[in-house]
Amino acid sequence: MTPLTQLEAVNIMLSAIGETPVNSLTSGLVEAELAETILGQVSRTVQTMGWSFNRDTGVILAQDTNGEVPLALNVLSADSVYESNGNNLVQRGQKFWDRTNRTFTIGKSVKADLIYELDFTDIPPLARSYITVRSARIFQDRVVGSDSLHGFQKRDEDEALIALKDAEADVQDHNIFNNYDVFRVIDRGINGA
Repeated sequence: MTPLTQLEAVNIMLSAIGETPVNSLTSGLVEAELAETILGQVSRTVQTMGWSFNRDTGVILAQDTNGEVPLALNVLSADSVYESNGNNLVQRGQKFWDRTNRTFTIGKSVKADLIYELDFTDIPPLARSYITVRSARIFQDRVVGSDSLHGFQKRDEDEALIALKDAEADVQDHNIFNNYDVFRVIDRGINGA
C-alpha cells in the first residue's frame, strides 16, 4: 500500500460532492482547484496545532549579520525557551521580536521550540487521512451545503481525529509517572508525608 497522495485527497474531496475524479492537479477543473486550495488551508491549520511529527524542541537558531534571528519560511510557530536575562522574545513574521527592548535585533543565538509546516507527502498517514476527511467536509459544506452529508462527514472527521490523537499519544509515551504532580502525590503516600 502506498500513502495517500495529494491527488488522491483531492479526488476524495471531489467524490464528496459527486464529481468525477481528475487525473492531475492541473486539470483545470474549478472544483478540483478549490478542493486543492481547501486541502492546503486545512493542512496548515491542522499542522499549526503542533504534533510530534512537525515539532522540534530546543532548536538553536543563529543570529544573522544584523543581529536578528530569522526563521525558516516553513516555521508556523516559534516559541523561545525562557532565559534568565529577561528577554521576552516572540515570533513576528519570520523572525524573533524582543518585546522588552522593542527590536528585532536580538544580538545572540536563540533556543526555541518550533512547529513546521510540512508537505502533505511528509506527514504521517493518519494525519493525511484526518486532513483529507476534514477538507472533504469543509469542501462539501461550501460547494453543496447539504446538512445530511455534513452529518455523515462530520462523524467520519471525528473518527479520523480520534485515530490521529490516539497515534499521537502512542508516540508521545505519556504516562502518569512522568508527571511531577502525580509523582509528588505518590511519593507522599510512600514516604508517609
